[in-house]
Amino acid sequence: MEDTNELELDSRVYEVGYLLVPTLSEEEIPTMYGNFKELVLSFSGKIISDDMPRMIPLSYKMSKVLKNVRHKFDSAYFGWVKFFMDADKIADLKRKLDLDQNVIRFLIIKTVKENTIATKRFVNRDMIHKKPFLAKKEGESEEVLPINEKEIDKEIDAMIEA
Repeated sequence: MEDTNELELDSRVYEVGYLLVPTLSEEEIPTMYGNFKELVLSFSGKIISDDMPRMIPLSYKMSKVLKNVRHKFDSAYFGWVKFFMDADKIADLKRKLDLDQNVIRFLIIKTVKENTIATKRFVNRDMIHKKPFLAKKEGESEEVLPINEKEIDKEIDAMIEA
């Protein structure tokens, strides 16, 4: 078995996001999920992380030709897999995914090994209720609000941590 560091030197990190047809039954999804991971492994890929496909509504209708008939879908099962793979094998993986009748669409991107999922940012509820800054009109007096340095420091710390 190859050492992970050795594999990292020869490979790049990719992520593939995919949409599966919604006509699959709930019982077929784990099988499709396993087949997708096996496909990545069959091209000497090493899986870093993944997510089981789940049903989502689509922003717009997508079509797929199945058995010479064009079908339109407004929902699909969305899943993703992040993996190491040699760059020269990505084209073969793409060709194999293009032929899969259960895949509506997929996207393969180069990425990084680290987790890139955005976390929720802290929102100070006191700041929500304050009046937004508005440019003053001619003839109006300027209202000066006191500066609360502790609140500013808290906001800066929250932005840095996010």
